[in-house]
Amino acid sequence: MNGSKSPGLAGFGILRNTTCHTEKKISVFFSIIFMTVGILSNSLAIAILMKAYQRFRQKSKASFLLLASGLVVTDLFGHLINGAIAVFVYASDKDWIRFNQSNILCSIFGICMVFFGLCPLFLGSVMAVERCIGVTKPIFHSTKMTSKHVKIMLTMVCLFAVLIALLPILRFRAYQIQASRTWCFYKTEHVEDWEDRFYLLLFSCLGLLALAISFLCNAVTGITLLKVKFKSQQRQGRSHHFEMIIQLLAIMCVSCICWSPFLVTMARIGINESHSKETCETILFALRMATWNQILDPWVYILLRKAVLKNLYKITRGCCGVHIINLHMWELSSIKNSLKVAAISESPVSSKQINLQPLSSAGQ
Repeated sequence: MNGSKSPGLAGFGILRNTTCHTEKKISVFFSIIFMTVGILSNSLAIAILMKAYQRFRQKSKASFLLLASGLVVTDLFGHLINGAIAVFVYASDKDWIRFNQSNILCSIFGICMVFFGLCPLFLGSVMAVERCIGVTKPIFHSTKMTSKHVKIMLTMVCLFAVLIALLPILRFRAYQIQASRTWCFYKTEHVEDWEDRFYLLLFSCLGLLALAISFLCNAVTGITLLKVKFKSQQRQGRSHHFEMIIQLLAIMCVSCICWSPFLVTMARIGINESHSKETCETILFALRMATWNQILDPWVYILLRKAVLKNLYKITRGCCGVHIINLHMWELSSIKNSLKVAAISESPVSSKQINLQPLSSAGQ
C-alpha cells in the first residue's frame, strides 16, 4: 500500500487520506430510497410502454416508444446494478481493502457509473432528434424512421457508451475509489495527469453536448408545434399541442437541473487540474442530483400523458375558478392528426389539390 503502483491496488490510494466523512445512516437511507423509487418508477413505465407499443406497433409513434423503452430499461438496470453495489459497500462498512483487493469491484462500479450515466443522456438526445424529425418532416419520418432503424440506433448508442466506459480499462488506467468511499469514478482528487483530465472532460463534454442537442431539438419541435397550431383552424390536435409542449418543457427542465451540476463539476475538476476546490460533499450532492434524473425520466417521458394533464387541468380550474382553456375534447390519437396537418402543409401535392378545388367547383 505504501507507494505501490500495482494495478490491483490502484484504487486504494484515496483511502490513505480521506477528508470526506458521510453519515452512514443518511447515506444508506439515500441509497435505498433512490434504488427503490427508481426501480418502481421504471418498472411501471416499462409496463405502460409494453401496452402502448402493442397498440401503436404499426404507427409513427412506435419509434418513439422503442426509444423510450430503451431509456427506461437502461435506467432500471442502472438502479439495479449501481444500487446493489452501493448497498453492498455500505453493508460492508465501506471497507474496500477487505472486499476489493484486486480492484475488480471498483472497476465494475466505475464502468457502470459511466455507462448508466451517459447512455440515458444519449438516448434522451436521440429521442429529441426523432421527435423533431417526426414533427418537422413527417413524410421522411414515416418512410425512413422504421423500427429496424430505431433498433440500430439503440444498439449504436449503447455500444458507444460502453466504449467510453471501457476506455480507461483499455488504457490500463484503473477507476478510483472516491473520497466518500461509497462509489468509484474517474480520478477527481489531485488530478495532474493529462489522461485523467481527458476522461473527466470527455465525460462532461459528451453529457453537456447531449443536453444541448436535446434542448435545441425540443425548442425546434415546440416552435413547429405552435406554428402548426396557429396555422390550423381546426380544433383537432389542440390537446396534442398542449401535451407535447408540457412534455418538452418538463424534459428540458429536469435534464438540465439534474445533470448540469455533476457535469459542470467534473468539467471544473478536469480544467482546474490539481487546484480544483470542489469538495467531496459538493461532488456527492451533484451525483445525487444526477441520480434523480433517472428516477424522473419515466414520469416525464411516459406518465405525463394527456389523461394526467386533463385531470391536473380540472383540479387547477376548480381551485382557481377561472376558465382558461377549453379542453373538453381529448382525442384518442391526437398525434396522428397533428402529423397529418404538418404533412399537408409541407406537401406540394396537397397544395395543388387545394388550388384546383375552387376551379372544379366553378366548372360544375
